[in-house]
Amino acid sequence: MANDDKLYNIPFVGLKSGSHDYKFEINNAFFEDLEYSLVQCGDLFINLKLEKKETMLIAYFSVKGAVSADCDRCSTTMKIDIRGDFRVVYKFGLEEEDDESLVVIHPDAYQINVKNQIYELIITSIPQRKIHQKGECDEEMWKLVQQYTVNSQEEEDGYAEDEEWDDEDWDDEDYLDEEDDESQEVPRDNNEAIDPRWSILKDLN
Repeated sequence: MANDDKLYNIPFVGLKSGSHDYKFEINNAFFEDLEYSLVQCGDLFINLKLEKKETMLIAYFSVKGAVSADCDRCSTTMKIDIRGDFRVVYKFGLEEEDDESLVVIHPDAYQINVKNQIYELIITSIPQRKIHQKGECDEEMWKLVQQYTVNSQEEEDGYAEDEEWDDEDWDDEDYLDEEDDESQEVPRDNNEAIDPRWSILKDLN
């Protein structure tokens, strides 16, 4: 069942100047109503403190709860606990602003709708990298992902961005051999005179 957008309307005409508190419970219906939502399931609580001033409204959002999303490693669904805060300024005007934390409302408006701001708060509170705790990944699925995923150029070069190195990824012996070869090279200026003793040894070879 779709979520009613009216649930997120806050009439501010008639409110006294000062702080006013609001609470919202977010469930799956909230995300089902958003066509391009990056989250499909979640149970969260939103606290909103709205400060009414003469020329603007300042909203302080906070979120606490959990959402479901796919693990970046094994692609199976995982639960992610999130917390976050978001501050939005609503000002009266006619020209739109590029600043995401600034919302322009018409001078004749009598209410604001905070649904988009709540969604933005939830999305920005989700960790950029979503991975199960060690031992919780579906290893069979992980093997399939590895099998059918096209390797990136970084992987072809021997490493992937953000990938943690295991000890076995390093070949200490090869690394030491390479270092020893470099240490045996003696830098020399091309214009530097060659020691006659080296010339003699060179002729012996």
